[in-house]
Amino acid sequence: MAEKNILAYFKSPEQAEKALEQLMPLKVIDSSINRFDGYPGDGSDRIRNPITGDFPGLGYLTLGGDFSDRDAAILAAAHVSASGMSSGGQDDETAGRDILLTVIVEEEDYEQAVAIVEKAGALV
Repeated sequence: MAEKNILAYFKSPEQAEKALEQLMPLKVIDSSINRFDGYPGDGSDRIRNPITGDFPGLGYLTLGGDFSDRDAAILAAAHVSASGMSSGGQDDETAGRDILLTVIVEEEDYEQAVAIVEKAGALV
């Protein structure tokens, strides 16, 4: 039988886990739930004073990025997320969707699986 994959983006791991539970009656071949980020590294895990603290840059403080390249750090600091002055707006459906549910299902169950994850709040 042929297999098809689904990449479903959620706002919380709990949403993704609930959707995966609803998919279990179908022929799920493999699945995973992962959090992803657009910036490398774990960033700062403690509060730092930007005036007196020793930190590599704005992208490290606000985005949690750990940049090995100075140019990449400067580019990340120019992003609107680094300043905190933008939430992405009301029409930004991708904002906050950093949980990825990846599911491989049999082709015969694909349409039903997509409907289940969309009903659970996923962006497919």
